[in-house]
Amino acid sequence: MDKITGRHIQQFINDLALNGKSFKTGKPLSRKTVAHHLSFISDVFGYAVKMCMLTDNPCRLVTIPKGEKKEKQIYTLEEIEQLFKLLETAPLKYRTFFTLAVYSGFRRGELLGLEWKDIDWNNNVISVRRTSNYTAEKGIYTDTTKTKKSQRSLKFPPIVMDLLRNYKAEQDGEREKVGDRWIDNDRLFVKWDGRPMNNNTPYFWFHEFCEENHFRFCDIHSLRHFYASALINEGVDAAAVSGALGHSVISTTTSIYCHTFQQAQARAGEAIASVLDFSSKKNQDTAKDNNLQ
Repeated sequence: MDKITGRHIQQFINDLALNGKSFKTGKPLSRKTVAHHLSFISDVFGYAVKMCMLTDNPCRLVTIPKGEKKEKQIYTLEEIEQLFKLLETAPLKYRTFFTLAVYSGFRRGELLGLEWKDIDWNNNVISVRRTSNYTAEKGIYTDTTKTKKSQRSLKFPPIVMDLLRNYKAEQDGEREKVGDRWIDNDRLFVKWDGRPMNNNTPYFWFHEFCEENHFRFCDIHSLRHFYASALINEGVDAAAVSGALGHSVISTTTSIYCHTFQQAQARAGEAIASVLDFSSKKNQDTAKDNNLQ
């Protein structure tokens, strides 16, 4: 082990980040996976240092390449309009799920963690209080939200609430059909017997739905990006957008949607320039006077 230097490990990590592939999917390794590999190697060397086999951990100065930052896939407003039309013929469960995703910006785990008691029918408010997650070891399990500020409440328009009422009535009917086999979890999105829906189910359904309808597929998280971009483009301030998304700090929001905020600010600059363009207004007034004559 004493022959292995930080340079050797750095070369290995660089190669892993550039050429590493998943044994299961064959896809390139994520930066997070590379970090896990480095952490494991560091733990091994850390133990060697503890046992006095080495004097220093060579992983101490090893860094993980950042790689290229992928551009976020976001649906356009026209595509969202088309999506809603296509969803009109979809099963009510999935129509409700994806409509709610567009109107709320909730994360997938937050949507799947919603329970009927989280809905304030009188005030059209839905509250996020938990998430539904999945691992191979635990299966489907309930967890706390990503951050404390992820626990939030949003008000929804009547069109969404009416859809939820229809879906609630349908689910109640399914519960009666299943009878004693129904396992009541109070979740909005469930399997045929009332058990919580698997986290991957909406993704695979949406992928197949897009293929069947020749519609551009962006993953479910892109609907959250659309929601955020729509708010920013409508002039909603960064603090309000951050709160709606459930980010722990505003800087997270401004960092992720930096380009969108810059575009909105550019439009604000054009707007104030237009308001203060007195020479143009004088020309318009002169033209009006001439027309009146």
